[in-house]
Amino acid sequence: MKLPTLLGDNPTFQQTIPLAKPLLPGFPDLAVEFETILRNGILSKGQHVASLEDRVAEALEVKHAVAVSSCTTGLMLTYQALDLTGDVIVPSFTFMATVSALRWAGLRPVFADVDLETTNLSRPAVRAAITPRTTAIVAVHNFGNPADIDGLQDIADQYGLRLIFDAAHGFGSLYKNHPVGRQGDAQVFSLSPTKLVVAGEGGIVATNDDDLASRIRVGREFGNCGGYDSEVPGLNGRLPELNSLLARRSLGNLEAAVAVRNSIAAFYRHELCRLPGIRLQEVRANDRSSYKDFAIIVDRDSFGLTRNELALTLKAENIETRAYYDPPVHQQRAYQQFAPVEPLFNTNALASGVLCLPIWSKMDLEIPSKICAAIAAAHQFADRIHATLSEQDLTVGEYALQA
Repeated sequence: MKLPTLLGDNPTFQQTIPLAKPLLPGFPDLAVEFETILRNGILSKGQHVASLEDRVAEALEVKHAVAVSSCTTGLMLTYQALDLTGDVIVPSFTFMATVSALRWAGLRPVFADVDLETTNLSRPAVRAAITPRTTAIVAVHNFGNPADIDGLQDIADQYGLRLIFDAAHGFGSLYKNHPVGRQGDAQVFSLSPTKLVVAGEGGIVATNDDDLASRIRVGREFGNCGGYDSEVPGLNGRLPELNSLLARRSLGNLEAAVAVRNSIAAFYRHELCRLPGIRLQEVRANDRSSYKDFAIIVDRDSFGLTRNELALTLKAENIETRAYYDPPVHQQRAYQQFAPVEPLFNTNALASGVLCLPIWSKMDLEIPSKICAAIAAAHQFADRIHATLSEQDLTVGEYALQA
């Protein structure tokens, strides 16, 4: 077994292995259409946006796919188009944009805990958070693992609530053998560079609600449905033609990308499940994760190192990792005023334990093999690593700054 670099050996990798790497088409595949766009001068509201929307709707088995400038913009437009008011139940174990979009729409986030195994919103926690002020539930498919869609829909139906999904990680995910996207009132996807379908930046709002789709289309056009007489306070939420073309080509690689990521994830699972103190996210039967990220949960008592200590150990091996989501949203300065009185025990445990490992849509198995070996070595030499990091005063704080 190779000695960890922190203890004097050479790094596992000579160059940094990034956490994420977008799978992009070659320029020759895009050149003709790029040139056509530039020549005709139609950079927005053209055929490529419409074509992307049609292709995405077909892929997601949904009536409407509305292209927008980002997932965050899509969430903001969706909240507004649904005429939501009051309180919205949302996880704190999520990226901040899930909640910031709520605040931009004038809504009050009510944080509910997540399930420790799936890392997604917990049904019992949602039920406990409902009050007469509650108007909606926003759930997240964390790391591409589908949320408990039917269970949450049952609650929404029982209490007359809207159900929206932040599906930023959702391209390629399957719920009960069908694509996520057609369930709930709307699901909002991201097309940013770390996702499986890439536009550079962008988003998609998927819905089967004709009226909702129409309202979102108006909202992304400054609220102007024609004649410069705005019917709602809208914004510029349009996705440009060049980005739409890139996303449409990227969509064509989706199934191949998901297959590679699931293969890499299966390898990680096989190797890491043997290590004490390493727990893995549960994906339910008949569901498929897109594995936008591959998350492990580190237990210090059993593994021998904290999550941050393991991250620093892997950093020395030139392996990039990410501590999603630490701090959780309810502990962030902008949202501390909405922190619940009762602690979010599972959220807090995951925020201090989750570490995401490198996974790409075109990755040689040699890379995760070496990463797993480095993690095994970190466990084997945990006491010495902890002592070394303590001497260097690197055990607290530094990793958070790197994330």
